[in-house]
Amino acid sequence: MQEPRLLLSAGYSTLPEHFFARLAPSPVAAPKLIRFNAALAEELGLSTEGLDATALAEIFAGNRLPPGAQPIAMAYAGHQFGHFVPQLGDGRALLLGEVRDRHGALRDIQLKGSGRTPYSRGGDGRAALGPVLREYVVSEAMHALGIPATRALAAVVTGETVHREEALPGAILTRVAASHVRVGSFQFFAARGDDAATRRLADYVIARHYPAAAAAARPYLALLEAVVERQAALIASWMLVGFIHGVMNTDNMAVSGETIDFGPCAFMDAYDPARVFSSIDSQGRYAFANQPNAGQWNLARFAETLLPLLGEENQVSIALATEVLSSFPGRFAAHWRRGMRAKLGLERDEDEDSELIQGLLDAMQSLQADYTQTFRSLNDGVVPAGAEEWGRQWHARLAREQRSPGARELAMRAVNPAYIPRNHRIEQVIVAASERADFAPFAELLEVLASPFEERARHAAYADPPRPEERVLRTFCGT
Repeated sequence: MQEPRLLLSAGYSTLPEHFFARLAPSPVAAPKLIRFNAALAEELGLSTEGLDATALAEIFAGNRLPPGAQPIAMAYAGHQFGHFVPQLGDGRALLLGEVRDRHGALRDIQLKGSGRTPYSRGGDGRAALGPVLREYVVSEAMHALGIPATRALAAVVTGETVHREEALPGAILTRVAASHVRVGSFQFFAARGDDAATRRLADYVIARHYPAAAAAARPYLALLEAVVERQAALIASWMLVGFIHGVMNTDNMAVSGETIDFGPCAFMDAYDPARVFSSIDSQGRYAFANQPNAGQWNLARFAETLLPLLGEENQVSIALATEVLSSFPGRFAAHWRRGMRAKLGLERDEDEDSELIQGLLDAMQSLQADYTQTFRSLNDGVVPAGAEEWGRQWHARLAREQRSPGARELAMRAVNPAYIPRNHRIEQVIVAASERADFAPFAELLEVLASPFEERARHAAYADPPRPEERVLRTFCGT
């Protein structure tokens, strides 16, 4: 049988052995291909010529490994809802290796749901079909929205059952990332006082993601600053589209600046800054409006791991790290404000814009206006019913802009999506696939979300918020 032309190199597995555990995926009984992302495969330089769906299913279930694969489960720790766990790690995922894509960037290839590892902590190491479809849909939607995120290369059903609160069909996702190094990866070694391993990991991350930091006077401080900047931009991009990650634990924050681990995530319908979807976030730690603060808290934990690398004097290291961390709110605010001005059709920056932006958000909250539809309607100059006074202020502000109305509308349509992966649509996809083995709704939703800014008459219903009986109030982690 022909092999796929995906020559993996070792990458992370060349680091010391205590960074990971080597093991092969656990074979599954009857893998069947649900979806193969041909466009991403092309971007990765992956040729599947001569491989049928059966062969692809075998590969992306882990029953066959591509040439050069050296599967490993990565070790990491993490703060979960504020409580430190010294050993987490890939409990149901295996990093197969890396590939250099057609743009020259290194990309990790990982199987998620591939069986038990030394880090499974009593779990079965498998994934249910629902969370696999959710991650596939949301990660690809984030990419189409222009937000840095891991990607989905393939999804297969395993022909086996996994047991959560009920028996569910099993599945495996093939995930692609700039890397899978997390804040928790650094915490794993810092908690053990292993400064040499922390330094080795930091050097790996600098070489892979932030090569300019290597030439800085203080390379590890430059690394911290670069990660802070990436996270500020990333979280601002979430907020601009109403995305709620759901579990912003330190083991779910990638130092590359990509969105990773789409568990109990969701997009808001009606605007509410206190909105929480995760069934396990009972205190609202990761509510929509709390995400910037949660991000800064996670970055402080990252900074703590780097303190031994910043200088010989601990107090000096703390002062240096604190200065960088204190820049996060300003960095985030700058990205968010710039994005909000674009969503409102504003090019120039005026002092009063912050008040104008907040005025709209306040009105949306009071009116329970749909977040995505509100901004999309502004493209046509239409404000929510009940927000007419704000609308007059906005139109007065637009009158001071230099762009023509036509140019402004085009620019706004490029940043205010018509389609997001609404929670009720994802739930419909999961129910159809899990209960009826019907993947047509999954395929159609992916088609809609691939071009989120382009309105299409045949997909008009996908722009609608849920009816009251369709609302999804809680989402769940896949473990």
